[in-house]
Amino acid sequence: MSKELGLNSPDWRMDYLMLAALWGSSFLFMRMGTAEFGPIATAWARVCVATLFLCPFMLRQGHWPLFKSKWKVILGFGVFNSALPFALFAYAVMHISTGLSAILNAAVPLFAALVAWAWLGDRLNGWRVTGLCIGFIGVILLASNQTSFHSDANPDASLWGQYTAIAACLVATLCYAISASFTKKYMPNLPPLVSATGSQLGASLALTLPALWAMPEAMPSTQAWLSIIFLGVACTGIAYILYFRLVNRAGPAKALTVTFLIPVFALIYAVAFLNETISVSMVLLGAVVVFGTAMSSGIFPKMK
Repeated sequence: MSKELGLNSPDWRMDYLMLAALWGSSFLFMRMGTAEFGPIATAWARVCVATLFLCPFMLRQGHWPLFKSKWKVILGFGVFNSALPFALFAYAVMHISTGLSAILNAAVPLFAALVAWAWLGDRLNGWRVTGLCIGFIGVILLASNQTSFHSDANPDASLWGQYTAIAACLVATLCYAISASFTKKYMPNLPPLVSATGSQLGASLALTLPALWAMPEAMPSTQAWLSIIFLGVACTGIAYILYFRLVNRAGPAKALTVTFLIPVFALIYAVAFLNETISVSMVLLGAVVVFGTAMSSGIFPKMK
């Protein structure tokens, strides 16, 4: 797959760190873009840029006939894999800190385990069920203590806005979880570059009409445009290439754990560039969510 994607790296660990750093930075650039574009236009511009970036790779590999044969499934996949979660997270960072948003995003494998159990019949033993309980308790505690985390994101955010932002993050993680099971059930042998490119195209089409309606009246600044371009090219296009190559080189279990490292980078960026304050309780509760998620994912070999 590394040849297919046209990139080479001597060690999967470098891909691992680069992917965590890129996905961690997406929350920072979403904040910067959404401030002027709004959440829907930000999500739409992001997936459009990613589509333009990824399409040449897919066409170069001769995957167009395969895409045409499964276009309905692939485009529909893009709604849950990109359109909805990107828009929901863009909305969330307008009301809560990027650090909190990233920690909630780390719960994706938590929901993925639950969806796979309900939809695909994946087995959940006592260890994994315990992890689910711990993870969800951590999420609930984070939500109940969220008022101490919002001031850096938006001092004027209402309590209702904060709670809807947290709900948006959780719905977005559920969308990612549904996408994972959808891929396993309906696109098990599809080349990753086809699903990645097609999903961005599907998301672009799904968001076009809402984005046209929600376009900002004033022309966004150069900084906002650069944020959108970086979101589309680096945080989406390049990140997808790195992720699928990581799955190929290190295996899906190791690739999954990158989710746990993303909040670390997101918190660093939040402090360095947005002057967000990271409280001890936020870090501790985030650790609870990550630990519960790790247990529920079954990544501990001797305890599956």
